[in-house]
Amino acid sequence: AAALSGAMAAEGPRSLFALSAAAVSRSMGALERDVWALPGHLLRGLLPLLTVFRLERAEDAARRAGLSTQPIWRKLWDDVMKTRPPNSENITCWRKKFLETFFSNVLHGVLDVSSDWRLNDHHFSPLLHSSPHVSQLTLCNMLQGAVELTAEHNQKVLENLAGSLRILKFQHLLSSDQSIRRSLVLLLHRLIHHGSVSQVSMYSWPVPDTVLLVLILSMSAGFWRSGNALAYHSSPCGFCREEEKAQSQESAQEQAERGRYDEKGWTDGENQKGSPRAPEEADVEVNGYGADAGLNSVLSGLRSPPLRNQACGEASSKVPCDHTSVQGGPSCCISDQLSCHPVLRKTRRRLKSAVGKKRRCLRRSRGPYADPEDLYDFVFTVAREDNSGLHNKNSATDGENTENWTSFSPGSPCTGHAACKKRGGSAGIFSLKAAHRFRSVSTLELFSIPLTGETCRTLSNLLSSWVSLENLVLSYNGLGANIFCILSGLRALSRHSDCHLRVVRVSDVFSHMPCMELVRCILRAFPQLHTLSVSFDLKNQLEGNRPEGNPSCSEVEIPESCLEQLEIRFPREPLHTTFLLPVLKASKSLQQLSLDSATLPCSQELRLLLEALKECNPDLKKLSFHDVNLAEHQKEVLLLLQDPVLQEITFSFCRLFESSTTEFLSEIINTVKRNSSLKSLKLPGNRLGNHRLVALADIFSEDSSSSLCQLDVSSNCIKPDGLLEFTKKLEGHIQQRGGQIQFTHLRLFQNWLDQDAETAQEALRRLKAVCSVVNDSWDSSQAFADYISVM
Repeated sequence: AAALSGAMAAEGPRSLFALSAAAVSRSMGALERDVWALPGHLLRGLLPLLTVFRLERAEDAARRAGLSTQPIWRKLWDDVMKTRPPNSENITCWRKKFLETFFSNVLHGVLDVSSDWRLNDHHFSPLLHSSPHVSQLTLCNMLQGAVELTAEHNQKVLENLAGSLRILKFQHLLSSDQSIRRSLVLLLHRLIHHGSVSQVSMYSWPVPDTVLLVLILSMSAGFWRSGNALAYHSSPCGFCREEEKAQSQESAQEQAERGRYDEKGWTDGENQKGSPRAPEEADVEVNGYGADAGLNSVLSGLRSPPLRNQACGEASSKVPCDHTSVQGGPSCCISDQLSCHPVLRKTRRRLKSAVGKKRRCLRRSRGPYADPEDLYDFVFTVAREDNSGLHNKNSATDGENTENWTSFSPGSPCTGHAACKKRGGSAGIFSLKAAHRFRSVSTLELFSIPLTGETCRTLSNLLSSWVSLENLVLSYNGLGANIFCILSGLRALSRHSDCHLRVVRVSDVFSHMPCMELVRCILRAFPQLHTLSVSFDLKNQLEGNRPEGNPSCSEVEIPESCLEQLEIRFPREPLHTTFLLPVLKASKSLQQLSLDSATLPCSQELRLLLEALKECNPDLKKLSFHDVNLAEHQKEVLLLLQDPVLQEITFSFCRLFESSTTEFLSEIINTVKRNSSLKSLKLPGNRLGNHRLVALADIFSEDSSSSLCQLDVSSNCIKPDGLLEFTKKLEGHIQQRGGQIQFTHLRLFQNWLDQDAETAQEALRRLKAVCSVVNDSWDSSQAFADYISVM
């Protein structure tokens, strides 16, 4: 109250209404219900005087009175956060934006709630009351946020996050000790396995802690130990207990029904081979986690390669079963798959004895007192399970094709890769037979995190059964030759009928295989993809030395795909339409195509591409060229601009006017004026300058039939006087057309508007009366200095 009075005193004399409103705001505890019933004109003056706690509770009353609290939340942001949020023009709810950022700042200790009287309310618990509005959270550094959120006094906060949080990000992580990792396990288990988190993103981790990285990846994929081992403040996870109880009842019922069926059907010669099928039936039951005993002993041997449970070890004559489904339900046993494929029966028989001997030895050596909380050992059994003896024995026996086995074993995606073989068969394969399967996320993003060969093999094996995964982004991970390991995991994933993968984005500094070959490999495995982006900065000098066991995908036909968006950034590779043509032919539904940093080997190449697009992709709506030299391809540029189907065309840094005449600009303008289907034209980085920008205003002249809505002229050396002249000419055309114009958006990033601030402000003010203008406060002199410094 004192702080509010001081703030009002600083503002000068107040009206009687303002003084009354301030008095009411100080007594909201007693008057709240009566205040919400006030008429709208009275409530409007009162809302800005409320604390965050009361303002958040006033939402319903304000809505009933036809009032919006958005301006108040926006002012709160400016006063408290004191920064301009990125993409502020796209923020639709400032209440959510403020409370979400407020939660993060308080959690990480960068905001003091006593710094502003509106935050300082004894009824207001910062984390508890803001947590329901948090849909995106970033944890960084030493994961102090994870420790705080799993503290006992924040149990209700964690419950709120489990319902509201959708995106969990990790940034600039450092190595952590065992206690912090335990807190992270509890957090991930609650927010992912029993929560609503659907996306996990990791950023900027130059030297990743392998234990921590694999821990986050495996739990994101839905793998972890039994619920009995996941204690929350010394008590087992309640959600896990309920699920286990339900599964126990389900499996008991199934077993009883199966027993009745077996009694009836086995008399028909089922056991004539002399080996009953009961162990196999039990194996399926075990993989469905039907027994409580199995759950209790799931992780009793973390220092040994993981087993699904004790019963699985005793059924040593059985091949390990495939992973369970996303929801933890049982999936088809691989022994059933083998029975359908005679070529694999011999392999299966050879595997039986080796697996059995190994498991019996492991069971004897584990000991009864293994520490079920040893995260370090769990993580490294994830990436270290050694089946090399088994692999070598099989290879030496009769040289049967290992690829036949891996093609039906999603748990072993890397065994066919030469790099994996050099390390001893399937060493590094992530079997996770000991881990329980929980809910998993649908989006995984890894940005600027180096992935070693061991980590790539772990990720590959996670991907092999991650059927809930819809979006995969691998950006600047230094994959190198490990790209083949990732591809192997993706191929294994593609064999699952319930695979949901729809978006794949791969980018890196060096390409270890030609871009088009990588595109073909991914599309061949995933014809159901909707978006594929492949981007490399530089070509690897050793690109031609392809590892053995990975034949070129260019020799294999691509099935018809569902691809709608294709983005390729070539590492200064020549654009050969003959290599791109099979992809275009297979992608009849393609709507967006982006080609970046390609070189055109001959003048006819671009024309061939346009002909192929017209023939193969009639539904193409958006076409983008970035950093492709089109200075000598003026005819093709004009052909694109008159295309009756394309709705968005981008020529970004394409040197359009480097060697052109004034007639070329006039032809561009006239072509766009006649095209009624083109909605967006993006021309950033083409050195338009003032005179060309002014000329572009004629696109909207009275005789134009253009439907152009968006124009992007960023990075085009435009000065304030040129922008003002463009504005005046545009205003004249609008007046001639009676105010009827479809032009709505103009982008002006990184132009020289700081050279005359007054003229620039006038131009922008007049433009904003016509359309939405997006620009920035770019320092052109500093940019020029940076350019000179790197010349």
